[in-house]
Amino acid sequence: MTEGQDSGVVVYWRPMCPYCVKLMTQLRFTDLEYTTVNIWKDPEAAAYVRSVADGNETVPTVSVAGHALVNPSRRELLAAVDTHAPQARKRG
Repeated sequence: MTEGQDSGVVVYWRPMCPYCVKLMTQLRFTDLEYTTVNIWKDPEAAAYVRSVADGNETVPTVSVAGHALVNPSRRELLAAVDTHAPQARKRG
């Protein structure tokens, strides 16, 4: 995980992952601010995902203020945001 991403929300994904597409599509309809990182283009990101997913490159993996969620549902992710990173919600 790169510096500065430990206080917000980072979605780790890879191309052609249907689970990633589903989650990111659902997130478009929320007030959540997040960053996306393609693990196929970022070896450090891939290493981070392996470190929290039992050695696997399971995506989507999401870091919420340093708390890892492996393949979370939209509901699980938003609950973690409310608990650990409420500042990631856009203010209207």
